[in-house]
Amino acid sequence: MVDRRRPRAPGIGRGGGSKKSPVQTIGEEQTQNPYTELLVLKAHHDMVRFLVQLDDYRFASAGDDGIVFLWNAQTGEKIFELHGHTQKITAITAFPSLDSYEDKSQWILTASADRTVIIWDCDTGRQVQKVSCFHSTVKCLTVLQRLDVWLSGGSDLCVWNRELDLLCKTSHLFDTGISALIELPKNCVAAAVGKELIIFRLISSTEGSVGWDVLEVKRILDHQDNILSLVNINDLNFVTGSHIGELIVWDALDWTVQAYERNFWDPSVQLDKQQEIKLCQKPNEISIHHFTCDEEYLFAAVGRGLYVYNLQMKRVIAFQKTAHDSTVLHIAKLPNRQLISCSEDGSVRIWELREKQQLTAEPVPTGFFNMWGFGRVNKPANQTIKKPQENGTVCSLELIGDLIGHSSSVEVCLLLMFLYFEDHGLVTCSADHLIILWKNGERESGLRSLRLFQKLEDDGDLNLGF
Repeated sequence: MVDRRRPRAPGIGRGGGSKKSPVQTIGEEQTQNPYTELLVLKAHHDMVRFLVQLDDYRFASAGDDGIVFLWNAQTGEKIFELHGHTQKITAITAFPSLDSYEDKSQWILTASADRTVIIWDCDTGRQVQKVSCFHSTVKCLTVLQRLDVWLSGGSDLCVWNRELDLLCKTSHLFDTGISALIELPKNCVAAAVGKELIIFRLISSTEGSVGWDVLEVKRILDHQDNILSLVNINDLNFVTGSHIGELIVWDALDWTVQAYERNFWDPSVQLDKQQEIKLCQKPNEISIHHFTCDEEYLFAAVGRGLYVYNLQMKRVIAFQKTAHDSTVLHIAKLPNRQLISCSEDGSVRIWELREKQQLTAEPVPTGFFNMWGFGRVNKPANQTIKKPQENGTVCSLELIGDLIGHSSSVEVCLLLMFLYFEDHGLVTCSADHLIILWKNGERESGLRSLRLFQKLEDDGDLNLGF
């Protein structure tokens, strides 16, 4: 079911009443926000947790009702409704075919709390195959397209081929389970297991040997708390973020630490009781929930804030300490130096990274998290920290759009995420059971006019004389 609406004005339908918030606001006239129309897609019966893009116009959604829906991002049309799981979906990923395959069908993999994984054909909506031999719930799925295999992570790590044959698996189990997996060079993968980072290598069959094997090659314990985010930066680096605000940039080839920043303060500094409570009482305010990046910047969702980390300079160059009223759960990079973020309260906001020339030299805090308002707060006046010469230009994150469409409640944690389609806008999902397509109003108006003129031309109405 598709419901066409106009977005609500910022602040309407949001929790929190009239209580004053430190969050930056924007008026109803959002001149820089192109997403002025929305389509509300109603199909799911429970929380929608996952979105995955299939191609230039299709995407899949899944959540706690155990159903997978395939959608047309241009029209909002429901293409297929896939039934096969009996409990909530816990992971989903696209499984594209190799160029050498005659069958070019687009597949997706879905894992469920019912301890099964299903391969679906997105072109026909049929179930290709189902496997149900897992010892625990599969929490993450990763496709290694170059090797034409896929990995499932739960209490153990399993390697499968396209026919769902189990090629190999780890011989030991993890009590906490694998929460995230990413591919690394040289047939390696990194797995987040609680506060540990474990590197595995896949050994493929060679002449004189049969089958595959997966070997644990390194176990890294640099994090002090559970890893919440694990993301590839490029072919040479990846990054992890933890519950207590540790950020580590890693070398993807030898798995050494390239940059390490964390929230700590100098114990020799005398803090009063109020400062101590502010620093220690709410660890969720410094948890790193999500990353996105490009070749130059790393964007981090930390507590209720957003931070832009320059990978070359190894420092924060822009931030919004309170970007939302509640925890930021997901961020994504848009074109034209823009960033989109969503939070537990259901708000979706668009930001633009802008350069601004610094007029005068001024003392600045050192370290990654000191830029975020943590760390030593009482520096002597004579301890001026000089900025490097190349840092004369700093940046700011400016709010340019506030997309209010999802309902929110203080009792419900809205697990939002998004997809970006260059030609069809944004897609968001939520705990309110809804999926919203956010459309570029100017573009949609132009397309409607074009279709109208085309219809008039086809009907011959444009040739009528007066």
